[in-house]
Amino acid sequence: MDTDAAWNLRRVLLSVVFLLVVALPLYPELFGLDEVTPFTQLVSFRPQLLVLVLVLGLVMLLRWNWRIAAGLVILLALTGGALVSPRHLSKPNPPPASTKVLTVMVANVLGGGADAGEVAKLISTHKPDIVSLPEAQVDVRQEIQAHLQGPKYNGYTQQANAAVESATSVLVSADLGNVQFSSEKLNTGQVSAEQPSTPKPGAGDPGAETIGPVQQTTTQFGHVIITGGGLGKLRVIAYHGYPPLPRDVTIWKQDLGVLKDWCSAGPQTILAGDFNATTDHADFRDALGRNCKSIAPTVGAGLQGTWPADRPALFRTQIDHVVVTDGLVPGKFKTYEVEGSDHRAVIATVAVPKQ
Repeated sequence: MDTDAAWNLRRVLLSVVFLLVVALPLYPELFGLDEVTPFTQLVSFRPQLLVLVLVLGLVMLLRWNWRIAAGLVILLALTGGALVSPRHLSKPNPPPASTKVLTVMVANVLGGGADAGEVAKLISTHKPDIVSLPEAQVDVRQEIQAHLQGPKYNGYTQQANAAVESATSVLVSADLGNVQFSSEKLNTGQVSAEQPSTPKPGAGDPGAETIGPVQQTTTQFGHVIITGGGLGKLRVIAYHGYPPLPRDVTIWKQDLGVLKDWCSAGPQTILAGDFNATTDHADFRDALGRNCKSIAPTVGAGLQGTWPADRPALFRTQIDHVVVTDGLVPGKFKTYEVEGSDHRAVIATVAVPKQ
């Protein structure tokens, strides 16, 4: 083999190796590394990484010896962009005539760091039927309720363990009648914790406004299941998934496993909360399966980042979702600033068949 041919072959091989290296943080699931740190965390920002890779490829074109690698990298970025684009280009469908529209709000209150008055203002303005409040202990939820103006809301809080972030609260419009609150708990007895309120008799009963028992749920953080009343056969679950921390990816995956169970069985369901997972996580997509879908990507709002809220929009990712099972029609999806929280609030609409 002459020198030129050998050099060209080496250039092609090095370009392919470079392509694989660049593709690794973008698509770790193709390499079986999507549950390995740091790839689990990096893939949360896949759309932004695709932009960086495209810029890298264009800059590489300036060097003649790098043009094969540049072409491959640009092709990778453009292909990835084409796969991501439906999240922004999809259009919502109008609700079918035989349905009623429910408005669902999610606001992670950062353990009480969020301005309760601002959260209440959003609720009073948009009048959601159900509000999911990850990281809201009972006192935080009651403070929000104290600021509300207009329609009355019934509240309930479930705290899974001593960690503040394990508290999840819900507010349900009184117009939905006597709904019931519950959660799936592990049979491990009560977990000791200093709480602002002691569970009272009747917690979880229709119209209950007290904190639920502090007990480890099937998810690491608390969740609340809302049924009955005006919801009919519909089930709404306020969910807070465990974050994919470098040492705790296994726990993150276990929480997504519970989500998978809810999506694969049971009545028609709306799940709303801080999922600590994005559409780019293979485990999240697997949990949703064929029976569930996140509203935002289906209505052109899949690139509206919700965390971290203090970054410019370009540098946020979407980890707060409203997820619906088959038969429920996604409607609108929009995010809102909440002073004091590291998350943007989410308000979405869902068309539910009349029962």
